[in-house]
Amino acid sequence: MDLTKLTTERRNTKTMHLDELSSLEILTIMNEEDNNVAKAIKNELSDIDVVVQEIIKSFNKDGRLIYMGAGTSGRLGILDAAECVPTFGTNPEMVQGFIAGGEKAMTVAVEGAEDSKELAINDLKSINLNENDIVIGIAASGRTPYVIGALEYATSVNATTATIACNKNAEISKFAQFPIEVDAGPEILTGSTRLKAGTSQKLVLNMLSTASMIGIGKVYKNLMVDVKATNKKLVERSKRIIMEATDCDYNIAEQTFNEANQDVKLAIVMILTGSNKETAMLRLKEGKGFIKNSIADCIIKLDN
Repeated sequence: MDLTKLTTERRNTKTMHLDELSSLEILTIMNEEDNNVAKAIKNELSDIDVVVQEIIKSFNKDGRLIYMGAGTSGRLGILDAAECVPTFGTNPEMVQGFIAGGEKAMTVAVEGAEDSKELAINDLKSINLNENDIVIGIAASGRTPYVIGALEYATSVNATTATIACNKNAEISKFAQFPIEVDAGPEILTGSTRLKAGTSQKLVLNMLSTASMIGIGKVYKNLMVDVKATNKKLVERSKRIIMEATDCDYNIAEQTFNEANQDVKLAIVMILTGSNKETAMLRLKEGKGFIKNSIADCIIKLDN
């Protein structure tokens, strides 16, 4: 297997004497190299947008977003999936992440796991993957067998497939309908893909999940209106979101928040439309979860 053709495996000519530099010099080079990540992603925005639209299509069919990866790539997918629950109030099954080797692999390497297509197939069978779902394979090298196995199985059940690789002409791209390839150049520490490659993957994952959640009504203006108030901090944040969205005072926000059973989105619609909880729930259902749709007729009336 020839790894020399992979950008992620090449030596960075700027850091050939990395061990001779001061810590400040190392940090300066790292910062300069990290700046290249955002530039590399900018070149791939059209491909990223295509995948966002496919995720939205899956969600609108009650499908799920499934991330598959090994090592750092798998951990980043699981992280993004886990953070969708509190941020967007999603069911944990709606966005899921799998890592080669299972939960143990989150903290320690599981020998041979990333080289097994069968493990990926078993993981996807365990959740009854179907044609409404979208599977995104994540691999810095772009050649991880676990990810390829996941994509092959996803294709066999007619699920949508996409990938995130950190090399051009990546092997996994051949197995996906919608590949994303971000090449930010070789790492300052040769082959250490937890660095720029990991950063680029995290940034793309941020884009995919955030933009797709906006696309199904999980955001109003720039407010996370489906946030779940699972602790004191989030309870207070929820009230502030209601205040920001409606220009009401703290007391009204708190009262309506409680009347809405701590449902931020519902409380906002109640206030903006002057509706009771039941009517606001109906408005949200008719507006398909979008606040802007649920209050549209009230805005027209106010304008008139």
